[in-house]
Amino acid sequence: MRKTPIGKFRLIGFLEGLSLLILLFIAMPLKYFAGFPDAVTFVGTLHGLLFILYVITIAYVTYKIRWSFLWVASAFAVAFIPFGNLVLDAKLRKSRYK
Repeated sequence: MRKTPIGKFRLIGFLEGLSLLILLFIAMPLKYFAGFPDAVTFVGTLHGLLFILYVITIAYVTYKIRWSFLWVASAFAVAFIPFGNLVLDAKLRKSRYK
């Protein structure tokens, strides 16, 4: 899976999406309901680094396999939607870009 550009993208996308879910559904409640703001600081920093890596990976995949604008825009947009990367991953598995 990680040998192809799409495989690398799927892995980074999964990690970035997972970090968003952890931030939203674990770290944020810990901050606001348990009074533990350091959770958001730690997970937010990790998520930010993974997001930067995700955007770089989008550029890499676009360069390597000449993704269309629609794929690039979709990949970027789903990074802001909880569970969005899982939907994109399912579309990628069905696409010709395997």
